[in-house]
Amino acid sequence: MAGMDVMIPDLFELDQKLSTEETLIRDTVRDFVNDKFLPIVADHYEAGTFPMDLIAQVADMGLLGMHLEGYGCAGTSGLAYGVASRELERGDTGLRSLVSVQGSLAMFPIWKWGSEEQKQEWLPRMAAGEVIGCFGLTEPDHGSDPSSMKTTARRDGDDWIINGSKLWITNGTIAQVAIVWAQTDNGIRGFIVPTDTPGFEAREIKQKMSLRASATAALFFDDLRIPESLRLPDAIGIGAPLGCLTEARFGITFGVIGSAIACFEAARSYMGQREQFGRSLASFQLSQQKFADMLTDISNASLQSFRLAEMKAEGRATAVHVSMVKRHNVRAAIDTARTARSMLGANGISLEYPVIRHMMNLESVLTYEGTEEVHTLVLGQAVTGISAFRG
Repeated sequence: MAGMDVMIPDLFELDQKLSTEETLIRDTVRDFVNDKFLPIVADHYEAGTFPMDLIAQVADMGLLGMHLEGYGCAGTSGLAYGVASRELERGDTGLRSLVSVQGSLAMFPIWKWGSEEQKQEWLPRMAAGEVIGCFGLTEPDHGSDPSSMKTTARRDGDDWIINGSKLWITNGTIAQVAIVWAQTDNGIRGFIVPTDTPGFEAREIKQKMSLRASATAALFFDDLRIPESLRLPDAIGIGAPLGCLTEARFGITFGVIGSAIACFEAARSYMGQREQFGRSLASFQLSQQKFADMLTDISNASLQSFRLAEMKAEGRATAVHVSMVKRHNVRAAIDTARTARSMLGANGISLEYPVIRHMMNLESVLTYEGTEEVHTLVLGQAVTGISAFRG
């Protein structure tokens, strides 16, 4: 399409800020997504399955727990984690979610709050993809208010007895270990729960219209007994699981940019090739306005995420920063996806193109790891000093 080759999503050349290592990670993940994942993702999305054979390749690239130091982890920068998340989600949110849950929600709490013995036992195997993890926080009746969770852990001699359930758990049916959060007599605590423990059950959630190329489960604990050695010793209070979510949300802020770019590029290619009324669809003013809006949203999202990565590296990024960027970028991405869907017309609902898949996935990202409304109230509290969550 004449003239359109210069209209790239990275309008402000932010990728030029990447180091040599970060650029290599970006290119390696991009090639993997293009060569190995994109050719099969539509079929897996339609079937409601995840390509399990690709997990070993993801591990071989050093992406599992990539931003953690030691214990077999790559120890990359936050920015490297961000651009890897962007390239993974350009493939599909399900692929990025696998990596995000493994590194930020399952490995991070062990790395941050686990004992040295726990770190040595679990992290190297998780980094190698030999053990997949999941994160059990959300419950059927307690999503945005996890501090009111009903799952309990009761001390019984040298053991803990866990009862309760969790819902909407990514990786739940493929995980060998679950990080489970439960109420105890001393407040919320975290536990490392091998999924082959008697009393543990994971049930696949079916009939999903979003995140179909991802394993999603409900978890059930029925008098599940684990030893004290599997309690995360330094994970105390609701702040611990919320800290995990802040780590994961950072990756989301970059990941959704990948979804938006995929939709933008699909619309640009389609509109440049399709003619109506004797001319390219891309030549119409309404089309160009949509391209301008999409490019602006992608650029603003990228600027926020790159700045967030800088602040994270400086140790100055807070949960409020992450809430703002997660809220803004997911909204920008879903608006871009919806616009691109309409630009493709009837073809926009076909899995021959990536747009409807990304659009549906982003409905989940708008909700998970803090709904848009919750992040709005986090920002509102930061502005006013008044919490709107509890009376």
